[in-house]
Amino acid sequence: MKKYNGKSVLKGIAVGRIYWYRKQNYEVVKTQISDCEDEKKRFEGAVETAKVQLSELYEDALKNVGEDHAMIFDVHKMMLEDDDYLDAVKSVINEGCNAEYAVSVAMEQFAGMFAAMDDEYMKARAADIRDISQRVINILADISEDGIQTKWPVIVVAEDLTPSETVKMDKNKILAFVTVKGSSNSHTAILARSMNLPSLVNTQIELSEEMNGKIAVVDGFNGQFIIEPDEDVLDDMIARKNQWVADLEALAQLKGKENITSDGRKINVYANIGKVSDVEAVIEEDAGGIGLFRSEFLYLGRNDFPSEEEQFKSYKSVLEKMEGKKVIIRTLDIGADKKVDYFNLEPEENPAMGYRAIRICLDRPEIFITQLRAIYRASAYGTAAIMFPMIVSVDEIRRIKEIVSQVKKDLELEGYSMGEVELGIMVETPAAAVISDELAKEVDFFSIGTNDLTQYTLAVDRQNQKLESTCDTHHPAILRLIEMTVKNAHKEGIWAGICGELAADTDLTRTFLDMGVDELSVSASNILKVRKAVRDI
Repeated sequence: MKKYNGKSVLKGIAVGRIYWYRKQNYEVVKTQISDCEDEKKRFEGAVETAKVQLSELYEDALKNVGEDHAMIFDVHKMMLEDDDYLDAVKSVINEGCNAEYAVSVAMEQFAGMFAAMDDEYMKARAADIRDISQRVINILADISEDGIQTKWPVIVVAEDLTPSETVKMDKNKILAFVTVKGSSNSHTAILARSMNLPSLVNTQIELSEEMNGKIAVVDGFNGQFIIEPDEDVLDDMIARKNQWVADLEALAQLKGKENITSDGRKINVYANIGKVSDVEAVIEEDAGGIGLFRSEFLYLGRNDFPSEEEQFKSYKSVLEKMEGKKVIIRTLDIGADKKVDYFNLEPEENPAMGYRAIRICLDRPEIFITQLRAIYRASAYGTAAIMFPMIVSVDEIRRIKEIVSQVKKDLELEGYSMGEVELGIMVETPAAAVISDELAKEVDFFSIGTNDLTQYTLAVDRQNQKLESTCDTHHPAILRLIEMTVKNAHKEGIWAGICGELAADTDLTRTFLDMGVDELSVSASNILKVRKAVRDI
């Protein structure tokens, strides 16, 4: 019996035989070519073929895993249309190099750029760059793609998996994924969560032919991969797996139920989303609304600002799909670990405490106004609310309200219909928590962002792995600031919720209810888990 540790992307247990998935090895060789124009045409032809393949993959994914995960292939097509990427390849070809080599150079350049970013979501996009580049190289080299070849469901073990590889696999033959590389934001992880597969990434294992076909266990609760477990361990894991399946079936019975304690205390359980396609999971998991729509993802992965019309269509789509349930849109939170080249932000010594979020919006109101106009126009199609991140003063709120007032007047003059829109703030700085009694007089609600509140209160960089033990989310100081904020909100007759990771921590659900928290906003996969915790109190 051998045990290996990995990073769990979904709690659960899988028991089955190992299938070692290996990519076809093709070594790109640099060769000199005599006709650069012909080589560029060969590259352009491969790109067009790749787009056709991606359209077919989109249709396959739409049938197998739904629109949410099919969208990745539309994103890949957009990447293949990116002028910077295409120009980078052609620039290498102009030096007299073959197209395969030119694509590999561009791949390393762009993947390296994404991998160097602090934001985990953007880091994961490095894998997308490698995926589309490898697709073009394979077309140029005339290499075909294959899925897994097996007659029974297996645990797929691999160095890493791309979106293209995962979507081509027969989902009925997969019990779990285990990868050596990858992150919780990788497509493998996203797909595993969508399919309820207890899988591991970043697993400390050396791949070899001899593991193929061996019985193994994926323990998503403890982040362990066990090869050839002994009889006692195997029996225990099978019993735990059966209990996990029963628990999932019990949670599913809570759909349509209220988030109400046994003694009648009700709390709203909402969902956090990062893009329009996330709404499907929100509806499927029966969330009461959307407590955090991270609008900055409309600004990432592109070469220019999204227009008012683009943003309007995105917000309108979410509001319509939610059919009257509240949707709280956070204005863009660019800066810190979310960097966008076209914003032309200067490098900072300490970006987490620098020029970011509402500070950019108030300093560059033309960006802010475009977003506000789009949100208010969309508000006619559902129940919208807006919250503003990184607030530290009453003056900021008053300046925001002046801009909002002018935006509404302009839209009325232009003949647009608008709904009633609540205005709230993120309480994610100690400053906002301490003066929450004053801030509560200015807004309709508070949403406490516990991720940054923890970081700033404890003076701990939450992305520094060496400080994980110091980053105590249950620290008394954090809980006191939350309680103070909730009490000050209620004194002024406004509601207060939590939208950070701590909202899904069911060890604190009773504590939050005792504090008087009105709303908990969590990832869609945690909705029913939190509902159960509330109903068990």
